[in-house]
Amino acid sequence: MRPHFYLLLLAFLLSNTHVNAQTKPKDEWISLFDGSTLNGWRQAQKDTLPDAGWSAQNGELSFDPSKDHGTDIITTRSFTNFELIVDFKVSPGGNSGIKYFLIPNTSLGCEYQLIDDSTHPDAKLGVQGNRKTGALYDILPASANKPYKGAGVWNTARIVVNGNHVEHWLNGVKILEYQRGSDAFKQAIAQSKFKTTTGFAEATSSSILLQAHGDKVSFRNIKIRVHSI
Repeated sequence: MRPHFYLLLLAFLLSNTHVNAQTKPKDEWISLFDGSTLNGWRQAQKDTLPDAGWSAQNGELSFDPSKDHGTDIITTRSFTNFELIVDFKVSPGGNSGIKYFLIPNTSLGCEYQLIDDSTHPDAKLGVQGNRKTGALYDILPASANKPYKGAGVWNTARIVVNGNHVEHWLNGVKILEYQRGSDAFKQAIAQSKFKTTTGFAEATSSSILLQAHGDKVSFRNIKIRVHSI
C-alpha cells in the first residue's frame, strides 16, 4: 500500500503545482532599474551604454550635465500595453521628460513633461499649460489642479497605456487622458510643433525614454507592468 500512497501523493502535488502556475497573475511589476547599474538601458540612437552624464548609484538613475553634455536613454526592451511608474526629481529651473510611442530610431515620441513649472521659461510657453509637468508635451495640458510638489523634491509619474487609450497620473491622481487616433487628438497634434512630423504618436510598441535636456534630473523606483487588453 505504501508505494501506491506515495504515487497518489506525487500526483496530487503535481496537480496542485499546475493549478498554481495557471492561476499565477499575468500582470506583474518588472523593475527597469536595478538601483546600481545601467543594465537594461542604452543610448537612444546607439546600441551602447549611456555616456558619463548618466550615473546609477544609491538607488537613483541621474543625469548631470556638468559631467557630460548627455544623450537621451531608452530601455533595451519595447512595450505595447503597460502601466509605468517612475519617481522623478527635477532640479530647480530644470526640464526633462519621459517618452513613449517613439518613432523608430529617433528620440521623438509622446512625452510626459517633467519641468519646473514655476521658473523654467518653457513652462510659460505653449497653449493652456501644455508644456507644464504632466502634460503631453506641446499637445495636451494636464489638469490645472494637479498635485505637483514642485522641483527639487520627489514626485511620482504614472503612465497607463491600453491600446489607443492613454492616461497620465501624478502623485496618485489622474491628470490627463486621451485617445490616440481620435479627431480631438489629431486636431491637437495639428496645432503643435509635431504637425509635420511623419508617424508621430503612431507607434504600437516602443522603448521607454528618459530625456537628457541639459538640466539635472533623477529617477528612481522605475517599474512597469505589462498587460493585454
